[in-house]
Amino acid sequence: MRVFVTGATGFVGSAVVGELINAGHQVLGLARSDAGARSLTAAGAAVHCGSLEDLESLRSGAASADGVIHTAFIHDFSNYGPAAEADRRAIETLGRALAGSDRPLIVTSGTLLVQRQGSLATEEDAHNPNFPRKSEEAALALTAGGVRASVLRLPPSVHGNGDHGFVPRLISIAREKGVSAFIGDGLNRWPAVHRLDAAHLYRLVLEKGTAGASYHGVADEGVPTREIAEAIGRGLNVPVVGKSSEEAADHFGWISRFFGIDGPASSALTRERLGWRPVQPELITDLNAHHYFEHAAEAVPVRG
Repeated sequence: MRVFVTGATGFVGSAVVGELINAGHQVLGLARSDAGARSLTAAGAAVHCGSLEDLESLRSGAASADGVIHTAFIHDFSNYGPAAEADRRAIETLGRALAGSDRPLIVTSGTLLVQRQGSLATEEDAHNPNFPRKSEEAALALTAGGVRASVLRLPPSVHGNGDHGFVPRLISIAREKGVSAFIGDGLNRWPAVHRLDAAHLYRLVLEKGTAGASYHGVADEGVPTREIAEAIGRGLNVPVVGKSSEEAADHFGWISRFFGIDGPASSALTRERLGWRPVQPELITDLNAHHYFEHAAEAVPVRG
């Protein structure tokens, strides 16, 4: 299968490219820079120049493929509304290029975007309509037009070597402040998955996914944020402290609104339907590895 991958040079997307090529698929990767194009060529993928804002590049890439995996997103929390709108337009453009065919479109969303919070979210829970990001609504609306669109929800921590998302940002804050902190009692939970396990799931959804279905790329159902803070404290050899909800915004900045969420999620239905079995290290095991503490990353989150 010839697969068009957006976000193909990103942390998740590059793992997806490798997974697809190793499974015998051909990959056409979207690249917006010469450096990105070189990395795709080195990985064995064909290069398609363009960006999320260049809708014609998305249309032509999708039109030439047997399936599309959409992992790209503009991670600018200072302009999140426009970023979410660009994502919606991109999904609609990709879908129109596939309309009337049985070619699959896999759209990325996040487990923290479901309506249910504080209890175990499942694949059957609906997306929160009040959240600015409309990836799921855009994808599922395409199914009425004959597009085999499905949604893959990623947890807030997709981890592994090269991570530049939430956890490296927490490490950077702990290094800057001299303490590793959690909010309240630290019992609120974050689901997590290793990037290689997530990449394997993208391939399974591409090959076996059902139109209109949502899948969860979740290995750890819910890691208490206190345990994450403790692992960071060990890695940096700094004290671990609790912060009240009132203190959290000043200590963590914009990430406080995410780090304080209790959002455990299940992947039981995904495992049953697709036979997915995560095999990579879990989050705390990965955090105990040295690579997370080699430098502080000024990172932005890559999932909702």
